[in-house]
Amino acid sequence: MNDADALPGMTDSDEPQELPAIEFESPGRFAVHNPAPPAADGQRCEPAPFKLGEHLALERFSQPEQARAHALALLQQARRNLCIFSDDLEPWLYHHSSVQDACARFLLANPKNRLRILLRDVTRAVKDGHRLLSLSRRLSSNLQIRKLHPDYPAEDLAFLLVDDCGLLLRPELDQFAGYALYQDPARVRLRQAQFDQAWETSITDPDLRSFLL
Repeated sequence: MNDADALPGMTDSDEPQELPAIEFESPGRFAVHNPAPPAADGQRCEPAPFKLGEHLALERFSQPEQARAHALALLQQARRNLCIFSDDLEPWLYHHSSVQDACARFLLANPKNRLRILLRDVTRAVKDGHRLLSLSRRLSSNLQIRKLHPDYPAEDLAFLLVDDCGLLLRPELDQFAGYALYQDPARVRLRQAQFDQAWETSITDPDLRSFLL
């Protein structure tokens, strides 16, 4: 990983000290209400206020809602080409009605527009019925989803490429943190070449094929 992709790491913490036991008396039967997952459709999702092709600064983010805002801003401004390189098509980032709508508008705006999605593992997206997989059923001619070849030596990172100048990248798959660029053609060219090489050797997963039929 180059310096541009690196983010500050975490340091090892001291060993936890043993805490005294806590007495607990059950109040009886009660309902459990789990918190809603990130990017639930009940939450409003607003795009970041930056212009594709004009905003020059590198925008770092560390929270899921920040990453989602940048992704939505980039997707809504795409005009020709979208590429998603992902571990499992992160539901917290892409499984949202606003993202689905932005991708649908992009694909319907011009028959030459193309969205390609390359995943390491399609199991979760197929099992949970990801919104972008559902969209690919409707718009299969210009939305393609494939699986990274298991022998391909890809970096453990995830990114979104938009036209020839936009990039959203997370250098650590187990963290939300990363950065967005709205006008960096040189860096986008490098990532586009990386994506295209991986795409050439990619495969169609049987589970994904069954889902899309």
